[in-house]
Amino acid sequence: MTVLVATHPQFLLHDTGHGHPERPARLTAVMEGIDAAGLRDAVVRFEPEPASWAAIERVHPDRYLLGLEELSAIGGGHIDADTVVSEESFAAVLRAAGAGLDAVDRLDAGEADVAFCAVRPPGHHATPRQAMGFCLVNNVAVTAAALADRGERVLIVDYDAHHGNGTQDIFFRDPRVTYVSFHEYPLYPGTGAMDETGWGDGVGTTVNFPIPAGATGDVLRLGLDTVVAPLVERWAPTWLLISAGFDAHRRDPLTGLELTAGDFADITAALVAMVPRGRCLVFLEGGYDLEALSMSAGAALSALVGGDHRPEPASSGGPGRTVVEAVARMRSAAGWS
Repeated sequence: MTVLVATHPQFLLHDTGHGHPERPARLTAVMEGIDAAGLRDAVVRFEPEPASWAAIERVHPDRYLLGLEELSAIGGGHIDADTVVSEESFAAVLRAAGAGLDAVDRLDAGEADVAFCAVRPPGHHATPRQAMGFCLVNNVAVTAAALADRGERVLIVDYDAHHGNGTQDIFFRDPRVTYVSFHEYPLYPGTGAMDETGWGDGVGTTVNFPIPAGATGDVLRLGLDTVVAPLVERWAPTWLLISAGFDAHRRDPLTGLELTAGDFADITAALVAMVPRGRCLVFLEGGYDLEALSMSAGAALSALVGGDHRPEPASSGGPGRTVVEAVARMRSAAGWS
C-alpha cells in the first residue's frame, strides 16, 4: 500500500511566536517520524494546491475569510491569547485547507491507497465565524463539506485530546456527516459532553466520548469496537476523515491522557480498515511534545499502509471504560446503533 503525504514549505512560515506550542518544528518532527518508520518507499509526497475561496466558503463565510486575509496583510496579530496570525499565515491557511481537497482528487485518480495531510495551522477548533485554539480555518470540515456536496456519506473521527468543537458545530445539524470525538474531559474548550448528539436532521450523528485524564489506549479501542464499528456497519460511510491529534500521548505538556505511539498504531489501523482503500484521509491536528509527536506520527502512518512500526507498546488499565459503556447504552436506547 502507498500513502500520499501532503505538505509544503509555506506551512513552516505560519509564525506563532517564541515559545508557542504550535510551532513549525512540529512538522519537522512528523517528517522525522515518517522516516524513522521506514516508510520512504510507501510514501508519495506532494505539495497541495491552495483551496479556492468558494471551497472554504462551504464552511466559513466570506466576511470571516476577509478578516483573516486583512489581518495577515497588515502583519498579523493575536486573535486571542493562544491563536495567532502572522504575515504569512493566510497563504498557509489556503494551502492547508486545500490539502484535503487535493488529496481527494489524487485518491480518486488512484494515485495511492490513503492520504496524510501534514499541515499547519491545525483546524478542528475553528468554528464558521471564530478562530480559536491555534486554529484559523477548519481543514477537515472543508474537505468533508466538499465530499458531502457530491453525495458522499462522510465519517469524521477525531482522536485529538481536545474536543473538536468547530467540527462539531459545523456538522451538528447535517445528516450527511457523522462526527465522532474521543477527548479528555474536562479540558479546553469545555465542549463535547456525552449528550451533545446533534440537532434536527443531524440528531444522532454526533458521538462524543468525554474520557477522564489518565485514560489509556484500551479505552479508545473499546469505543471503536462497541460504538464506532456498529455505527459504520449500519450507516456505511463512503469516506473516512481522521483528525489526528497526537496530544493524547502521555508525554504531551498540554493534556492528561496516557496514550502511547503503539496506541496510535492500533487506533489508526482499526479506523482505516472501516472503509475501502482510497477513501481515507488523515489530517494533522495537535501534538506538542516533539519526540512523542514524531513517534506517534510514524506509528500511525505505518499503520495506514499495513505496517507495524511501534516505538512503544500499547497502553491499558486507565479509567474511562464506564464512559464508553454509557455512550453505547445511550445510543442503543435511542436506536442509533
